[in-house]
Amino acid sequence: MARAEPRELPTRFGFLLLDDFTLMSMSSAVETLRMSNRVAGSRIYSWRMISADGGAVTASDGLTINADFGINDEIEPRTVDAIAVCGGEGVERFASDPVLRWLRACSGRGFTLGSTCTGSYVLAKAGLLDGYRCSIHWENFGALTLEFPKVAVSRSIYTIDRDRFTSSGGTAPMDMMLYFVRRHLGPQISADVADQFVHERIRDPKDRQHVPLRHVVGGQSTKLVAAVELMESNIREPFSQVELATYVGLSRRQLQRLFRKYLLCSPSQYYLQLRLVRARQLLFQTDFSIVEIAAQTGFVSSSHFSTTYKEQYGSTPSTERAAR
Repeated sequence: MARAEPRELPTRFGFLLLDDFTLMSMSSAVETLRMSNRVAGSRIYSWRMISADGGAVTASDGLTINADFGINDEIEPRTVDAIAVCGGEGVERFASDPVLRWLRACSGRGFTLGSTCTGSYVLAKAGLLDGYRCSIHWENFGALTLEFPKVAVSRSIYTIDRDRFTSSGGTAPMDMMLYFVRRHLGPQISADVADQFVHERIRDPKDRQHVPLRHVVGGQSTKLVAAVELMESNIREPFSQVELATYVGLSRRQLQRLFRKYLLCSPSQYYLQLRLVRARQLLFQTDFSIVEIAAQTGFVSSSHFSTTYKEQYGSTPSTERAAR
C-alpha cells in the first residue's frame, strides 16, 4: 500500500540498466510512458537509458540495449528527474561500488529513485531504502529482509513511498507507471493506455504478489501443499481446520504447526487471505453484486465481508467498486 505521495510526480525517467536485467520489466515501464504520450497527444514523458560505462547492456534474454550515457557522464539539466534501477537474476553481482556511489550522489541531488524487478536490492545496498517500504520480486523477499533489516519489504506488486518507487517483476512496472499517469493525467488517460495494451485491470499497491507455494515449501511438506490445494478449490464453502487435517492425514495441531513453520500464519489466516484475494478478483473482473461476492467467497453476510475486506485493503468493496 502506498505510504505517502512523492514530493513531485516524475515525468523524465532515467533507467539504469544492469547486466542481465529483465527486459520485460524495463520495457513494461518504458512502453507505458510511450503509450501515455501517444494517448495524451503530447510528449509529456521522456526516458533515457543509462549504463555503468556508457556502453550497451545485455539483458537476461540476450538482447542488447544501447545506453544514452554512463554514470560518469554529467546528466544534462532538465533531462532526468527520476532514476529507476533495472535488475534481474543475480543482481548482487552488479551492485558495484561505482554504481552505489553514483546512486547516493543522485539521491543527494534530489532525484526520485526507483526500481524494476530486483533493482530494489541495489538501492538497499546503497543504503537508500533504509526506513522505506519497498517491493521486489518474490524470489528475493527473504534475502532482502535478512540482509537489510532497516528496509520494510512489502509483498505488494509495487510500492510508492515518498520519493521511492519500487516494483516487482514481470508486468508490475506497467501498473506502477500507470499509477503515475493516473495521478498526473487522470483516470481516463491511464485507462486508455491500459486498454491499448489489453491490460485487463490496472493493479494498485494493495495488490500482492502471488508467491508459488512450491517456492516456500519446496518438497519438504507435501501434506501442506495438499491442504492449500484443498483450500484453493473450496473457497465458497470453506473447510474447518479439523476437516482439512483429516483429509491430509494430520491432526489439527500438526496442521497448525506446518502453517506456522512454512507460511508464518495459522491455517485460518491463510484461508482468509485466499478468500479475500478471490473476492478482490471478482470485485474487479465481474459484475457480481457485493452480496453475491460475499456468498461466492464463503462469508456469512455481506456486512461481515465488507468489514473484513476493509481491514485488509483499507477500503470497503463498494467504495472500490465505485472507483473501478
